[in-house]
Amino acid sequence: MNDRMLGWVMGSRLALAAGAWVLAAGLAAAPVPASAQAAQAAATNPDLYRIGAGDTVRITVYQSPDLTLEAKVTEAGVISYPLIGAIRLGGLTVSGAEAALAAALKKGDFIKNPQVTVMVTQVRANQVNVLGQVGRPGRVPLDVAGMRLTDVIALAGGIAASAGSDTVVVTGTRNGQAFRLEVDLPRVFAPGGRDNDIVIQPGDAIWVDRYPVVYLYGEVQRPGQLRLERGMTVMQALASAGGLTQRGTQRGLRVSRRAANGQVQSLELSMDDALQPGDVVFVRESLF
Repeated sequence: MNDRMLGWVMGSRLALAAGAWVLAAGLAAAPVPASAQAAQAAATNPDLYRIGAGDTVRITVYQSPDLTLEAKVTEAGVISYPLIGAIRLGGLTVSGAEAALAAALKKGDFIKNPQVTVMVTQVRANQVNVLGQVGRPGRVPLDVAGMRLTDVIALAGGIAASAGSDTVVVTGTRNGQAFRLEVDLPRVFAPGGRDNDIVIQPGDAIWVDRYPVVYLYGEVQRPGQLRLERGMTVMQALASAGGLTQRGTQRGLRVSRRAANGQVQSLELSMDDALQPGDVVFVRESLF
């Protein structure tokens, strides 16, 4: 083999090795679907995750390959298992399901000392809807019991930094009654704010609205829409918009505000007054 041919072979091998490394790195970096993440969490937390309707479970019994079964939990929370028949797994932890199956096999004298393993392969139950201004809106599985609002929002990619509001609305049912709660996220992280980080239950819906805005027009440097920060005053809003033009004046500054009955009111506010979502600020032109 001449030097030219040897160089070509070595270069091809290096290229193939580099390609394989890039492919492996890409596969490692690929995002894991939420259902797969939940299934992994159920496997690593057998005493926390509770099996629900729609989940798929794989059951194996030591030294009894004929009893290996992969089944989907029905809406009633049961599966049909060989020798036993219908058995309820819904609402049980993974460890609890293993114990229930082992007890049923032992009670029927099918196996003297059964060693049962249950693995959740697909999670379809115990999900919530996360909608609005989050990183990944959609259905999010509750992979462990007792997950709180901040846990679920984190799984959904967090609040969208450029669009999300500080206030989150949670709806669902509690004790058979319709439930709705507005949660102020900054309060969750304030001292003593743990109680505001509520426990989310299956079937809940979480809504993250767009951040509140005000509108400025007239003699301001940058008229238009402006994000309303918490407690923002008229002076702060004008400063965020670049201040007044050379022709602008603070005198006679008017704010249009929609009242609770839907009527629009025209108010004259001072520079230290706080603005409200949807306010329209008009800066007049100086007469002198």
